[in-house]
Amino acid sequence: MTRPDRFAARFATARVLVACVALAASAAQAQTLKGNAEAGRQKASMCIGCHEIPGYKASFPHVYSVPMIVGQTAAYISASLVAYRKGDRSHPTMRAIAGSLSDQDIADLAALYGTP
Repeated sequence: MTRPDRFAARFATARVLVACVALAASAAQAQTLKGNAEAGRQKASMCIGCHEIPGYKASFPHVYSVPMIVGQTAAYISASLVAYRKGDRSHPTMRAIAGSLSDQDIADLAALYGTP
């Protein structure tokens, strides 16, 4: 392996390590956040109109049944909102809403709607 190739390989390894450390720090921060259901209730106005109406169907971007989120696990709700915020899930309305939420907002909403 030539010297430039060794340098490129070491640089790539260092980038992976930095990304792993950043991901671990983010996960640790998320685990230290404690959700508050009452605070979540104050933030849930965006959720109520779709997710608390039994049998509700939305028509954007196409007609589909909106899931009831009460009773999902808090971890699932949190992971789902983070995935929408990051763009890993593609529903445009949920991406916009989740994009406006802080980590604490997500923890609070998960505490409100989720089960431990």
